[in-house]
Amino acid sequence: MAFLWLLSCCALLSTAFGCGVPAIHPVLSGLSRIVNGEDAVPGSWPWQVSLQDSTGFHFCGGSLISEDWVVTAAHCGVRTSHQVVAGEFDQGSDAEDIQVLKIAKVFKNPKFNIFTVNNDITLLKLATPARFSQTVSPVCLPNENDDFPAGTLCATTGWGLTKHTRRLWGSPGLPEGWSLDPGGHRVLGQQHLFHLHSWRVRPRH
Repeated sequence: MAFLWLLSCCALLSTAFGCGVPAIHPVLSGLSRIVNGEDAVPGSWPWQVSLQDSTGFHFCGGSLISEDWVVTAAHCGVRTSHQVVAGEFDQGSDAEDIQVLKIAKVFKNPKFNIFTVNNDITLLKLATPARFSQTVSPVCLPNENDDFPAGTLCATTGWGLTKHTRRLWGSPGLPEGWSLDPGGHRVLGQQHLFHLHSWRVRPRH
């Protein structure tokens, strides 16, 4: 099962419902270093979306970058028959005010290499715009000349379990308790970039 862990450096600028400004503030102190992660404050990462098939089975994550566009990983293999779910926190709950959005077009980077996982990015054009709210708003994209010095505190968000479960990966549906969880880390200097075994992270990513 694939998961997308997106980096969101903590430079939060703009107006209400503007990019990178959650209406519900996240808790950024004492972040763990992924491993088991920790539950996010519900609604505090409003750009994090769930990518699901037509049965509602979650298979990847993504980030809302505007009312019409989502960025995700090319290795997720998203198709127009899949759907984007925004405004969700606990995938085991039916009480959340979520938005289920259809995908009009999928733009996978033509240079994506499934063997090296280079150029691992896909853009999704939504068939209908997302409605911005307290729990749905976009993340900011960096400018080409933005500089994030080594040691800058960042957060990584994604979907997962923070507690042990006896359910097996790939079993029907999602285990109760799957929710957004952030992990803490710092930006590495170019000389300290490392080979991440699972996803082969490189500067071009």
